[in-house]
Amino acid sequence: MSRNDKIKILLVDDRPENLLAYRAILGELDLELTFADCGEEALKSVLTNDFAVILLDVNMPGMDGFETAAFIRGRKHSSHTPIIFVTAFPDEVHAARGYAHGAVDYLQTPIVPEVLRAKVRVFVELFRMTEQIKRQGEERLAFDQERVRRAAAEEANSRLRFLAQVTEVVGRSLDYAATARDLVRLTVPTLGEHAVVARWDELGPCWQIVQAIATGDEVSVAELASLDPLPSEIAAAIRQSQSTQAHSTQAHSTQAQSAQASGIDRPSDSALGASDPRLILLPLAGQKSTFAVLGIKRGSAAPPFSADDRTLIEALGSRAAMALENANLYKDLERADRQKNEFLSMLAHELRNPLAPIRTAVDVLRLKGDGQPEIEWAREIINRQTKHLVRLVDDLLDVSRITGGKIRLDLEVLNAASVVAAAVETSRPLIEESGHQMTVTLPEEPVWVRCDRVRLAQVLSNLLNNAAKYTQRGGLIALTVERSGGEAVFRVADNGIGISAEMLPKVFELFTQVERSLDRSQGGLGVGLTVVKRLVEMHGGRVEAASSGAGGGSEFTVRLPAIESPPDPEAVADAPLENRSPAAPLRVLVVDDNADAADSLAWLLRHGDHEVRTAHDGRQAVEVAHEFRPQAVVLDLGLPEIDGYEVARRLRQHADTRGALLVALSGYGQQEHRRRSSEAGFDYHFVKPLDFGGLQRILLEAQDRPRGELARVGSN
Repeated sequence: MSRNDKIKILLVDDRPENLLAYRAILGELDLELTFADCGEEALKSVLTNDFAVILLDVNMPGMDGFETAAFIRGRKHSSHTPIIFVTAFPDEVHAARGYAHGAVDYLQTPIVPEVLRAKVRVFVELFRMTEQIKRQGEERLAFDQERVRRAAAEEANSRLRFLAQVTEVVGRSLDYAATARDLVRLTVPTLGEHAVVARWDELGPCWQIVQAIATGDEVSVAELASLDPLPSEIAAAIRQSQSTQAHSTQAHSTQAQSAQASGIDRPSDSALGASDPRLILLPLAGQKSTFAVLGIKRGSAAPPFSADDRTLIEALGSRAAMALENANLYKDLERADRQKNEFLSMLAHELRNPLAPIRTAVDVLRLKGDGQPEIEWAREIINRQTKHLVRLVDDLLDVSRITGGKIRLDLEVLNAASVVAAAVETSRPLIEESGHQMTVTLPEEPVWVRCDRVRLAQVLSNLLNNAAKYTQRGGLIALTVERSGGEAVFRVADNGIGISAEMLPKVFELFTQVERSLDRSQGGLGVGLTVVKRLVEMHGGRVEAASSGAGGGSEFTVRLPAIESPPDPEAVADAPLENRSPAAPLRVLVVDDNADAADSLAWLLRHGDHEVRTAHDGRQAVEVAHEFRPQAVVLDLGLPEIDGYEVARRLRQHADTRGALLVALSGYGQQEHRRRSSEAGFDYHFVKPLDFGGLQRILLEAQDRPRGELARVGSN
């Protein structure tokens, strides 16, 4: 009952006048009076109500008062309800019988009102106090239950927050060691005073261990290569786990299958530390096998791990296994990517070596050709296919350098028109060979950009070559330059085979090629547009591809930041030197372990009236140089016995060759190789296959200028 409900009393009498008298006497007590004229009615009221006291007439027809009282006392809910018997004939026998049936008092009729009210007040007050105590007990019980529920909810929320923090922290790095450090640092001291992540590295072979120890308020993290520094019980458990995994893989395979779906082996009792209630060792498993273990230990003063603790640690292990396996997979991916780049770089280098003598031999054929159409036709085929191979090798090298972060831009402020001219000159042979018509549209006012001249020209040349390859013979190619707001915009459009909607988002991905028919196949590795995208992004710009679909042509747009004001004017360069005749022949030493390459280059130089000697290894090169005293040395870097760097250093140290012009020749052209060439004393660094025109230019410079003005490392 609530605090505002009236207290009920039950009045039982078969005579209506008595019930009316009770109403009059008790009306002033503000009670809820319930009346019954027989025992049966009284019992019905008792079944549905709680009464503070029952006034029960003894002499009633049918079921008398004693029998009614017996039934009331027999019901558990009303067994303690006070009963006052009312009778007109009291005697000791009736009193004893009444008390035996649970009566608490006897009243004799006629009733004295004051006595009745006094007795009823006592029992009503007692009932009110009992109800208050009961209500307070229920409230306290409810409060205690709510407090327990809140504590459980808070504990659950705390565990969820901990797991969320674990997921966030261990997932933010793809480095295995960093992830393991974060894991043990989170575990201590939340779950224990000592945490260890250990794995056996077969490649070492050695242990890779990260441990965290809580000392007071401090947590120290250390990396170990042995189990010996660990507490003996942890080290023993890890060794036992390693032995168990090595000898019981088959026995546990069925048990592990279901658990591996969540990223963690289902721990056995020993793994969960059944022998030591304060030590848990949890296997961390990937998709294929267990690769590490997580150990957590509590101090002797700490409570043992509970069932909830073990559940939490299993959830922690699942997240840790996933994060650490991702780190392992990323490391494997990095290793594979590095090996791929090294392979591409080595492949490109090895391909350059045979290309060098082939290209030189083509120049020999050009100089010594006798005009026969068949010979000229064969020479043009060799020349054209050699250039194509050079482009493929250059693409391989560019991909290797860009993905490896080895390309450095030599930025300068340039008129976009000069870069366009270089790109058009590079791509013109392929465009003309394919019978295309090309238009170039430049703005009336110069558009200035800060760029690497060579690399931006390469971007535009790649786009022009791409348009030439994927446009039917006799097609149209348009190159447009304009300024739009703060951007320099370069557009290369064609009316070629177009790009499907499915391929359009993928055209800049590595090794991706638009589908084409065999009769229009122009070769290529599908890396040119990847190089374009990376180089444009390195310039702080962006490139976009657009096409209306198959047969609708395509348009590539490059957007770069434009420079507001032009640079200071500079002097115009001298006329090309390769068209000039040498003032005097030079003594030139050619050093290459590839005899074909050395002999063919020597022939070309002799054709230019130079005096030439050859050598095929480092020791021979030094000996010939001391005897021949060359004015210029073309020196391959990859020589047997003594490499080209050491040969250059020795030539610089000898008085007879200290002033010679040294030209490095190599299959590698990265910044690191050019730096090493400069440190060894080279003046120029050429990448195979050799650009003979470029070599002619620097030999003319060597005739015209003192060598001190040429001490730099250039390129072809």
